[in-house]
Amino acid sequence: SLCPETLTKQWYQRRVRGIFHNTDKTFLVWVNEEDQTRIISMQKGGDVKAVFERLARAIKAVQESVKKESGKDFLFDEKYGYIHSCPTNLGTGMRASVHIDLPGWTAEGLNALKARCEELKLQPRGTRGESGGQTGVTFDISNKHRLGYSEVELVQCMIDGVNTLFQEDLELQKKHGL
Repeated sequence: SLCPETLTKQWYQRRVRGIFHNTDKTFLVWVNEEDQTRIISMQKGGDVKAVFERLARAIKAVQESVKKESGKDFLFDEKYGYIHSCPTNLGTGMRASVHIDLPGWTAEGLNALKARCEELKLQPRGTRGESGGQTGVTFDISNKHRLGYSEVELVQCMIDGVNTLFQEDLELQKKHGL
């Protein structure tokens, strides 16, 4: 069976792990971390469409390259989507996120923000990653779900939710005198 302990043991034995990126660091391929391959598209600013389009092109290019070299394709199941070694990424595996300053929500409290994000199908994290904690007023806000939705639906959910949080944050700033 494929379990984290097996993956970790294999990683240490093989010592093949790395991050490959373009010059601008807007496109990265992370090999043998939590998933065997993590494909990342990112950039500063709010042009989510450009980030998504780059990601779509990159996934296709990486998939074609892997297939050409190995004769194998990404593992895909009609019911569960793409199969990953990390079960929370079943489905599309897509985590669309933005870093946003939310001083009003910070003043309101982290539990209030978490509850609101749950309602919006979002997940708040600190900017230092999943377990890195939160500092200051900047949050990493992403879609919560991966399974049962298309990539476009997940990105739109994140965009709509972040816009809602931003508008609510302006009101909370007034409430807390910020």
